[in-house]
Amino acid sequence: MLNDKAMKCFVTGGAGFIGSHLVDRLIADGHYVSIYDNFSVGKMEFINQHIKSDRFKLVKADLLDLPMLKKSIIGYDVVFHLAANPEARWGIENTELDLKQETIVTYNVLEAMRVGRVRRIVFASSGTIYGETPPLPIAEDYGPVLPISLYGAGKLASEGLVSAFCGTFSMQAWIYRFANVVGSRATHGVIYDFINKLKRNPRQLEILGDGSQCKPYLHVDDCVDGMLFGLKNASDRVNVFNLGCTTTTNVSKIADMLTEEMGLKGVVFRYTGGDRGWPGDVPQFMCNVDKASKMGWKARHTSDEAVRKAIKEILRKE
Repeated sequence: MLNDKAMKCFVTGGAGFIGSHLVDRLIADGHYVSIYDNFSVGKMEFINQHIKSDRFKLVKADLLDLPMLKKSIIGYDVVFHLAANPEARWGIENTELDLKQETIVTYNVLEAMRVGRVRRIVFASSGTIYGETPPLPIAEDYGPVLPISLYGAGKLASEGLVSAFCGTFSMQAWIYRFANVVGSRATHGVIYDFINKLKRNPRQLEILGDGSQCKPYLHVDDCVDGMLFGLKNASDRVNVFNLGCTTTTNVSKIADMLTEEMGLKGVVFRYTGGDRGWPGDVPQFMCNVDKASKMGWKARHTSDEAVRKAIKEILRKE
């Protein structure tokens, strides 16, 4: 458990991919959990196992509804803010999406906390805030930080708001810049997309870009472990951590692993070309996790192991 006594935890986006795994862990550790989710992406099937628990509460509402949020957040020990636009590409078609679903909802969460006198927030950020970086492991103090996607910009603006509220209103924060998180219950991402494409046509797989895009992949179980480890062991006013691993996996290798696990032979990979999958995609990223490592945390799975485990989990569910 995080503490000697049970905590009251408020989880935004708790019915989503990462959020539902976090909720599982918090309840297993004996804490009380309230989920605040509008179910735009989250699913009831991810949280059904907790519905009858006396340590669980569900609030079906939108974070853009500030009056409802203010009323709902009172009395909690810590807020885990995971609700967000889950897919960076969606901001290309709807440029308001990340402004509303990253920046404005984060302001609303912080303002509701201020009014409700809730002092601690755990915020799910992203490695996309760094932008286009050199092919070196990027540490938390890397700068200048210049995101190249609206998703990354929304996360960076949210980090700024979290820091400002902490400095102005005596709050405390744990900000985690995630690598690419994979695992069961995924609702988006390269593995999810590839499986859907191969279900439609098992003889050919379209791969965005040239397949050389290379990033660290973090299994969702390791992600939850890292978040809770930092919350327990880091005590600065604003604690910022990269959450990832020291290895990377490229897109073509993911396609190879997936076709192997699906038992497909002779699949033709058709590349769309270019060095990235879409405008705003960061084709090469390496994650420096020394800060978390020196505190005693490291991912249990390498990037390749995380991808392989996630593929098996998702296919088993399919």
